[in-house]
Amino acid sequence: QVQLVESGGGLVQAGGSLRLSCAATGDVERINSATWYRQAAGKERELVASISTYSGTQYAESVKGRFTISRDNAKNIVSLQMNNLKPEDTATYYCNAYIYEASMPWEPSGYWGQGTQVTVSS
Repeated sequence: QVQLVESGGGLVQAGGSLRLSCAATGDVERINSATWYRQAAGKERELVASISTYSGTQYAESVKGRFTISRDNAKNIVSLQMNNLKPEDTATYYCNAYIYEASMPWEPSGYWGQGTQVTVSS
């Protein structure tokens, strides 16, 4: 079994920075791909950034140039560095990853983290 544990959310003033982490624990062989989503109150969940072995990185237009997604393959951690935060970045951020499990290395399985709250004050 695999768990995704998110951390790094919090309250920050506009213009500030936060770094979110998504750690895959348990029966992890390697992370195939990962995506950060966010959901603001009363809005639909939206893609923020993704990283993939074969497709590289992709970003929503609203965060390009401010957010950077990265991965530490040795530690099975995916991070989201968020700079120049704006009040409209306020949301619950979720990590979604497709993981090759050691017990099933031929096909990745999808998992979601529990979410971490990011609040940006003006």
